[in-house]
Amino acid sequence: MCGIFGIERHEDAANYAYLGLYALQHRGQESAGLVSEHQGRFHVERGMGYVADIFSKRALARLPGIRAIGHTRYSTTGSSIQSNAQPLVVNTSMGPLALVHNGNLVNAAELRAALEQDGSIFQTTSDTEVILHLMARNPRADVAEALIEALQHVRGAYSLLLLSRDCLIAARDPYGFRPLLLGSCEGAICFSSESCAFDLLEAQLVRDVELGEILVARDGDLESYRQSVEAPPARCIFEQVYFARPDSRVFGDGVSDSRLKMGATLAREAPAAADIVVPIPDSGLFAALGYARESGLPLEFGLIRNHYVGRTFIEPKQSIRHFGVKVKLNPIRELIEGRRVVLVDDSIVRGTTSPKIVKMVRDVGAAEVHLRIGCPPTIRPCHYGIDMPTAEELIASDHEIDEIRELVGADSLAYLSLDGMLECVSGPRQSYCTACWTGSYPVDISGVDRRQGVLFPIRTEEEA
Repeated sequence: MCGIFGIERHEDAANYAYLGLYALQHRGQESAGLVSEHQGRFHVERGMGYVADIFSKRALARLPGIRAIGHTRYSTTGSSIQSNAQPLVVNTSMGPLALVHNGNLVNAAELRAALEQDGSIFQTTSDTEVILHLMARNPRADVAEALIEALQHVRGAYSLLLLSRDCLIAARDPYGFRPLLLGSCEGAICFSSESCAFDLLEAQLVRDVELGEILVARDGDLESYRQSVEAPPARCIFEQVYFARPDSRVFGDGVSDSRLKMGATLAREAPAAADIVVPIPDSGLFAALGYARESGLPLEFGLIRNHYVGRTFIEPKQSIRHFGVKVKLNPIRELIEGRRVVLVDDSIVRGTTSPKIVKMVRDVGAAEVHLRIGCPPTIRPCHYGIDMPTAEELIASDHEIDEIRELVGADSLAYLSLDGMLECVSGPRQSYCTACWTGSYPVDISGVDRRQGVLFPIRTEEEA
């Protein structure tokens, strides 16, 4: 999961891109970067950490130009190290190119092995670099043609932005796994992973970049191209469940509205004899509100989050996941003691945090704890851009629901059904990817299983 933002023909491009990344910080907290173009030259600022820590006034002043792209990174392929921070910038016969990418290429390892066999030298362990090598090996007079040619060879999930000396290009894979939006800001063309970035900049949301579409913003005009490959839609519904900010629109739906519906459906499917509903902040808030409204139980903010701590799920080290729960959350005894509590969360993935939260609530005197989850059990890893690398890490892959209930220490446990979840978003149910809940992968993942872990190590022993 990463966040990308780009803007074309704006006199303050880098500062606007910086604010866009600020709004997308929730999508990646490992590293961030910006590239601007000025008079044919690229200016780059990248670093490890949060957007606000990397981009000082002095750093932004080093990014002149009327076009810029940026990235907030959360690694799914490639180590969490400085060299993998994006945008990736290369010099080619077509001039300098910069690329940012949200997604995961399932055949990146195979492509990289073939490219290295032919003499290519890679500077990163990121799958994104494969695209740049494919472009450099097949140069075109129009850089958009080179990108279109390169994308014919990759498979998997990608929403990406490419910067050249004279244009900004946006592209989305034919399945549409990851969101990418087109906007307009003070007459400038802009792109973002989520609409919340447009809201911050007072930009207008124009539309989604369509599945398999390549949009070229150049000289104030917008050209649209289509990839020759057609595929059934496979939008990641986990964006609505967890990843996206609730004030965003993703795949045409308001995220908060989707989560309210999921919570209400969960209340109908799995009612509980309880006194209060308590959300597990922050991503469980709207599902809990929907549950409370539908069930008639009062919503109480019985868990308070320390907002100066990052989101536990997307921290890359397991040790941080374990340590982070108590740092992040604290229960309020006065609201919980002696009461039967429905705890509502968006998901259970690894199952490492839920037992600690249930114990917290019991320790302050809850009479009963009923855990309700706003999506189905996660049984298979995602290979399209989410940090669920192995089935062994997923608690639901080899445990029945009642076994999970015992492991987390709840009096009862219920998940939202797959049908119930799909009814809460617009569009046909077959237009969403549900691989992590069903094991049915829209794009063949055999290349990932065979080579990805070898050529794209997630973390070295020294980093671990």
